[in-house]
Amino acid sequence: MKKLRCPSPFMGEKSKKKRADKIHAKLKDLYPEAQCALEFGGDPWRLLVMARLSAQCTDKRVNEVSRPLFEKYPDVEAFASSRLEELEEAVRPCGLYRTKAKSIRDTARILTEHFGGEVPQDKETLLSLPGVGEKIANLMLGDVFGDPHIVADTHCIRLAGRLGLTRETDPSKVTRALEKIIPKKEQSDFCHRIILLGREYCRAQNPSCENCPMKNIAE
Repeated sequence: MKKLRCPSPFMGEKSKKKRADKIHAKLKDLYPEAQCALEFGGDPWRLLVMARLSAQCTDKRVNEVSRPLFEKYPDVEAFASSRLEELEEAVRPCGLYRTKAKSIRDTARILTEHFGGEVPQDKETLLSLPGVGEKIANLMLGDVFGDPHIVADTHCIRLAGRLGLTRETDPSKVTRALEKIIPKKEQSDFCHRIILLGREYCRAQNPSCENCPMKNIAE
């Protein structure tokens, strides 16, 4: 059977905004509970660590690795005083373990020394932390601090293109494009829901186009 493809007639901002509204309305029906797939238990520090571990790693693997990780290092102070070699081994299954372990420990030390062990709530300061880019900063702001933002991960980028919301593929440019057409208060939830759609239907390989609930909306 010939695979269906989501049409992508890239249009003006008003038309894209209408399309984005229709897409998100459908996403709300499909996935009424919009929440982060990382099981951080509401702890800002844990989400920051897990978001760092998620680079080029699945959320499922990060959740599995994080359970024993946080048993061994229960708080930011424990990470700050950790032996780097031991921390590397603890996060090894997530890949890029040397870089990730060092940035996590360095961040823990910065937070301990300069922020009383608390994760800062402003974007500029978050971006100054080792290993924290716009995607992680926006995730933190939306899921912990009640300031919704676009989180342009690989699923979001892929689906935004397939559904005709932007031609861009650079994460920062996708973020800017979606900020224009997704209402501010809906941005974090939109990204969580589109990730679920990407995992269930609009996969990078072998997308289930015939069964995709968005195929008519995208036309």
